[in-house]
Amino acid sequence: MSTKGEEDRERLKQEYKDHYRRIKEAKERLKKAEQKGRISDAVHKMNADNLLETMDEFLGKVRDKVTHVEARLDVALDSLEDESSEAASKIKKEELDEEMKKQRAKQTLKQVKAEMGMLYNEIEKQADEIKTEKTIGTKKPDSTTDTDKTDNSPDVKP
Repeated sequence: MSTKGEEDRERLKQEYKDHYRRIKEAKERLKKAEQKGRISDAVHKMNADNLLETMDEFLGKVRDKVTHVEARLDVALDSLEDESSEAASKIKKEELDEEMKKQRAKQTLKQVKAEMGMLYNEIEKQADEIKTEKTIGTKKPDSTTDTDKTDNSPDVKP
């Protein structure tokens, strides 16, 4: 009798293990399906027109600022050429011309760097003002999807 009881006990133990394994697998499939549903909802809720409009405005402002800086740089280079040609004709043309060019180039470069730094800060500020939210988790997606897996186990209702 004891061997039959032990066999029944082992058989029931194995059935319980299988049953709980199937429940665990069903919960995992449910969790993945819910995550896919949330992702799908987030994608459908996104207003692409509003997002594109905001980005167009942002890029327009950036283009305007870059154009303004380029225009100032052109004016500075033109004035550099004018001043250097007048000064070069008065005193030692080659030495003074080189020195003036170097000094003006340094000043212009400093000014452009300062303006570009301010432009970069403004761009960063505007980028921070565009409110974005992370809608998808940081977990790496599985290499297989639910459609790739074959499920031979019967559906278990917890």
